[in-house]
Amino acid sequence: MYLENLQRLIEAIEQKSTGNAREISLKLNVSERMVYNYLDVLKNEFGAPIKYNHALKSYFFTEEGKIELKWQEGVFNNE
Repeated sequence: MYLENLQRLIEAIEQKSTGNAREISLKLNVSERMVYNYLDVLKNEFGAPIKYNHALKSYFFTEEGKIELKWQEGVFNNE
């Protein structure tokens, strides 16, 4: 559930359609505090440049780029 919500948040940020933290919490069915935790992970663990635009009422990425949370076959060599 955690990664699914994180992925849904990333997609909403990419589309600049998040709403504020309260609205995100309702969409993801989590607490507002958890939304801030998700944003913290994206900013600090993934290095995502995220800001909030009060006019758009949405979080957005300030630079072009992409975060992917999925399995990529053949990335690691376990020999």
